[in-house]
Amino acid sequence: MGNARGSTILYVALLSLLVLGGSLFTGTGFAASLVIWVAINILLAASFRFVQLIGELNFAIAGFAGVGAYIAGVCTTKLGLPFVIALASAALAATLLSLIVGYITLRTKGPYFMLISFAFTEVLRMVYTQIDYIGSNSGMLGVFPPVLLNDYYPTFVVGVVLLSLIVLYKIEQSDFGKVLVAIRNNDSIVQTVGINVHLTKVMCLAISSFVAGIGGALLAHANNVISPDDFSFLLAVYTLAYIKVGGESHIAGPILGASVLTLLAQVAMGFGPFEHIFYGAAIVIAVLLMPDGLVGIIRKFLGLAPKPQAAARH
Repeated sequence: MGNARGSTILYVALLSLLVLGGSLFTGTGFAASLVIWVAINILLAASFRFVQLIGELNFAIAGFAGVGAYIAGVCTTKLGLPFVIALASAALAATLLSLIVGYITLRTKGPYFMLISFAFTEVLRMVYTQIDYIGSNSGMLGVFPPVLLNDYYPTFVVGVVLLSLIVLYKIEQSDFGKVLVAIRNNDSIVQTVGINVHLTKVMCLAISSFVAGIGGALLAHANNVISPDDFSFLLAVYTLAYIKVGGESHIAGPILGASVLTLLAQVAMGFGPFEHIFYGAAIVIAVLLMPDGLVGIIRKFLGLAPKPQAAARH
């Protein structure tokens, strides 16, 4: 019964996203771009939250998204490969790199892993600035979606995001997902029943990075340019803000939080030099007044009892 009720919240949020994308089925103007930004921010926030299932804050998400963006950009602009292959290559590259990074770093936990993931993202950003082939400091220009998707790119992005969210949700509800939460609660007990905790955590990071790689590729082709600064640690900070505002207990949290804050950011731009103050204040107020995020408010409105946290609180 609890899962069914939780699913209600998920499907309401997913339907809202679908309606948002469907209302701009075609187009290349600002409104269409806004739909794309909302959808991609949702995807990256969901990717960030997935690693929270094992109790870790993964600031490396920005690095893996950057890898996806640059790999996809090279595939389409330098190598002339089809867009679908570019997306697959982006996801695969981010995943393979995460397997290596995760195997080395996930022997640590808590603030140690967080700091390592932060450093990893910044090192990658500096590496991008030193490679002329991908534009170094100037970035990679002319990264466009295929002509066939020109007017339908918002719809394509929303479709990919919806599919990715459903897959992440299904994994979270599976036995594997339950193991991830058990690791967060007490990894020593999980180890005693014969489960390799370290490799399970590495697989969790790999799944998250697969999604982040797709998000980075979609973002690159939406902006038509890839800049190293687009994938600094600030991207991870923003995704964490989306989760805090939306709520950590359900995958609907990233959907709601990213939607609200991305739209709010457009309003904040009208405040000129006070933009960041306004945006930051909105986040602080939301976190203080809504400890369970927007998901918590929806649960109370629907009369649903809170469920155990599916993501760690930090």
